[in-house]
Amino acid sequence: MRSIMRCATAFVLAASAAVGAGVPLSAGAQAYPSKPIRLILPFPPGAPSDLVGRLVGQKMSEFLGVGVVPDNRVGAGGTLALNLVAKSAADGYTILITSPTIALSPYLYTKLPFDPIKDFAPVARLATIENVMVVNPRVPVKSLKDFVTLARAQPGKLNFGSGGGGTTNHLANELLRYLEKLDIVHVPYKGATQATLAAVTGEVDQVIVSVASVLPLIQEKKVRPIVVLSEARVATIPDVPTSKEAGFPQLLMSIWYGLYVPTGTPAEAIARLNREAVRALESPDLKQRTAQLGIDPWPGTAEQLDQLTRSEIARYGTIVKSAGIKPE
Repeated sequence: MRSIMRCATAFVLAASAAVGAGVPLSAGAQAYPSKPIRLILPFPPGAPSDLVGRLVGQKMSEFLGVGVVPDNRVGAGGTLALNLVAKSAADGYTILITSPTIALSPYLYTKLPFDPIKDFAPVARLATIENVMVVNPRVPVKSLKDFVTLARAQPGKLNFGSGGGGTTNHLANELLRYLEKLDIVHVPYKGATQATLAAVTGEVDQVIVSVASVLPLIQEKKVRPIVVLSEARVATIPDVPTSKEAGFPQLLMSIWYGLYVPTGTPAEAIARLNREAVRALESPDLKQRTAQLGIDPWPGTAEQLDQLTRSEIARYGTIVKSAGIKPE
């Protein structure tokens, strides 16, 4: 009996020591994920990043076996959401799906409370939404070359709308100005929708926005598409040439989306999230839905997203500086 008691006592003491040291008692410890995952989205419901996030998150939830709960944290041009994730526990239960906001933020805010490289671990490249340049039908141009020629002949006369300073539809035109040394006037609005409507009414001559958002207006001939700012033509407007085909190969401005977690998140969690995100994007039903919305799946590894983030930070830095945009 005393021998049995000594063995039992020794087991209890060993178990207590193991728990205190954070060592699992058995190989049966809970596998990741074991509870719902919070998906932080930097923009309001209905925005392109929200659509991408909810579609991918819902499908990932099916594969992960736990809820992936969307949480829109809107404010400060998306940086409020990014800061929340940067300061969250690095346990795999807070994830972020964002647009190029993560690459743009260092140039738009002087006191950024996070570092886009040091504070985030890339998980998966997700998707793109392509941009198209459209003009008011009264503008006498049918190609990008025509537009550039007209702008050079009438410096300071042509203008373009945007969803506000520092947005991708603003920077796309700033890239054009930088590459072609054009004098065209920026007219900022409170959102891309308002800028697009301004192009319809003729309040502005031109706007660069997502194909998905402007497709109905193109079909109704309320605006004229002249070029897509992507590597390949867009299926929903197949007759519109790419910037390379138009003779401007450097004029590229896709809106891309990536999945990130706080730095320090376990490698096993990152690998699982990547696997299920890619699996979600490759599922037939999600492909069908994204095609209807003008979203192009672009699944990729954590390493590919890291390379994309770094290269985009460098590229946007050149555009922002050439445009003279001052951080707030």
